[in-house]
Amino acid sequence: MRPVSVLDLSPVTTGTSGAQALHNSLDLARLADQLGFTRYWVAEHHNMPSIASSAPDIMIGQIAAATGRIRVGSGGVMLPNHAPLLVAERYKVLEGLFPGRIDLGLGRAPGTDPVTSYALRRRQDDPSADDFLERFQELLLFEQQGFPDGHPFRNVRAMPADVPLPPIYLLGSSGYSAQLAAHIGAGFSFAHHFSDLDPVEPMMTYRAQFKPSPARAVPLAILAVHVVAADTDAEAERLASTVDLNFARRRQGHYLPLPSPEEAAAYDYSPADRALIARNRTRLVVGSKTTVMARLEPLLAATQADELMITTMIYDHEARKHSYALMAEAFELGRIPIG
Repeated sequence: MRPVSVLDLSPVTTGTSGAQALHNSLDLARLADQLGFTRYWVAEHHNMPSIASSAPDIMIGQIAAATGRIRVGSGGVMLPNHAPLLVAERYKVLEGLFPGRIDLGLGRAPGTDPVTSYALRRRQDDPSADDFLERFQELLLFEQQGFPDGHPFRNVRAMPADVPLPPIYLLGSSGYSAQLAAHIGAGFSFAHHFSDLDPVEPMMTYRAQFKPSPARAVPLAILAVHVVAADTDAEAERLASTVDLNFARRRQGHYLPLPSPEEAAAYDYSPADRALIARNRTRLVVGSKTTVMARLEPLLAATQADELMITTMIYDHEARKHSYALMAEAFELGRIPIG
């Protein structure tokens, strides 16, 4: 049975507050735990009115405490925003509290716009520098106590020192992260839900170039896909209209809470809007269980994904829960019946 997991951005809608969005994530996580999903990852985004997930380490602790079985992790920590030592310590604390249930997913992007990125990093060196690789190497050196003699960090320990870092996954939407994940022997998650790149090439590159490491003997390739499932194709299309309008607005530089299907139906789309939506629909999977599986199965086969990770960014929380319940049934995760 292929593992199936959840990627949650804690969507904020025109009908819900940011606080409610966070509580909705806890509610969805409990359901995912019952349904048999393998992981529950939370994202890191900043200054985005449609996303409440800005502090994944805090949410991971809350979700892990509210669930009993499912692995909980970051999808991911945007490493350019954080000092590596702080990342090491926070995730060691989480691993100490919930041993064997925490994942550390790392991303290269800041997860926001350039001005907000500057505000996040203005006390850390050069906020405009692309120093992901340097920060990533520093994170590993703290874990391995690998700084050479004479280095100022030689005697710095990430505490608690007797707790290992959780398993590391590199997140990416291009071939670079796939190659880096393969080179260091880490897990890899490809962001098909927003990448314009065909996922086959980076997924296969990762698998072909993977080098075993002390942390991972074999590759683990996760494919993240945006799915909107409902009892019928027509209902799924209605729910997905939220995604369509949100995508069109964002491409115009308008970042707003997620609109309702009714708002989307009343919107006056331009031909350019419709072209953008059609482009996004090539990577958005929408429909009944049967329709969704007909789209997913060849994609999973082509990418040879070890695991599927589903994100669902729609207006209605109960409809979002039902979408995941339908996917649990389709993949025969089989923890509880769909209500």
